[in-house]
Amino acid sequence: MLFRFRAAQAADAGILDIGRTRRPRAITTITSIPLCEKWRGQVLKEISRKVSKIQEASLSDFQIRDLNDEINKLMREKH
Repeated sequence: MLFRFRAAQAADAGILDIGRTRRPRAITTITSIPLCEKWRGQVLKEISRKVSKIQEASLSDFQIRDLNDEINKLMREKH
């Protein structure tokens, strides 16, 4: 009950919870610099995780291609 009350208070105050909102397609369209940096940091973390995963020797060619496609999509989203 308290959790819903705090969530309602945060929504009224205009506080944005990054964990609960969807990331925008183009980060460059955001006008708030701190918010844009948070989203960009999240994208960079995903890219680094996938780059380290793509270097595993046990992955098949199809898995490597899928990871490469996801990394390319994230790189386009970052810029």
